[in-house]
Parts: sequence; structure tokens; C-alpha cells
Amino acid sequence: MGIYGLITQLIRLNIGDNIEEAHMRNRQWVAAWAYEKGMKDNVIEKITRDGKTYFNINDYEKLHAIFGELLRETQRIKSEGDYKAVEDLVEGYGVKVDQDIHNEVLERNKQFTAAPYNGFVNPVLVPELDKNGEIYDIKVTQPDHFDQQMLEYSKTFGFLPEMN
Repeated sequence: MGIYGLITQLIRLNIGDNIEEAHMRNRQWVAAWAYEKGMKDNVIEKITRDGKTYFNINDYEKLHAIFGELLRETQRIKSEGDYKAVEDLVEGYGVKVDQDIHNEVLERNKQFTAAPYNGFVNPVLVPELDKNGEIYDIKVTQPDHFDQQMLEYSKTFGFLPEMN
């Protein structure tokens, strides 16, 4: 939680950028909100060692409760359509980047040449049916190409209605 939301994903941004992508904002606001809410009990500790910043989770039980509070608040916001509260949550915790940590993350990451994120091909489970249409086995197949699998997902699941 703390590592990805507050540190790792920053390698995907340019210096000075705000977080614009929805999933990145979500990770950021969950991590930043949990960090802030747990500060008085030192649930998540911000540590600087040898010039590097780390976040250490000291109390998983309290962190679990903090996540429960955020889930309750998120459900309340959604149920009541509380636009001001969601705006405060996203804008207050999910958009702005700590520029000192961002600079540090980019400097620390210079040694790595891999992409900051990647996709992977998921195995496909294919049921084997008997003459009565009952499943008697599941074959695990591995598609050859990521792009082909994504197109297949779009074709197969693109018709699903939007869930509210």
C-alpha cells in the first residue's frame, strides 16, 4: 500500500506533474489518507535512512481498521452523492505529489532500465465437457500475445452493462 501509492508509482510521472490517471490517483489517495489517519499512532512510519525515504507499516491491525474507515467513507460518499467530499478526498490526497520524494524516486530509479509497469498474458481456463455437458476437466492454455488476449477480452466481455 504505502510503497506503491506513495513512492513506486511516481516513476511514471515527470517532475512537477500532478497525478492525472484515475488508478494512480486511487492508489495515492488510499495510501496518503491511511498514512495521515494513522500518524498519531505511528501506524505507517516514514523513515529516512542513508538519504532514502521508506514507509514502514508498524501496525497492520490498525491499518486494517483505517482501510475500513476509508471504505465506509467512500460508500457514504457514493450513496449520498456527496460531490464535495469526493472532490476533497481526490484533490486533497490523490492529485498532488510530494516533489522531494518524487525527485528521490526518479534518482533512485535511474539504475533500472525496465518499464515502470508492464502487462502480462493471463492463462486461459478451458472447460472440457462430457457428453452430458458436465465439466470433467479444466485445461490451462497460454495465449501467445498480450495484444491478442486484450482484443479477445474486448470481444468477449465488451458487451457487459456498466455496473453502478
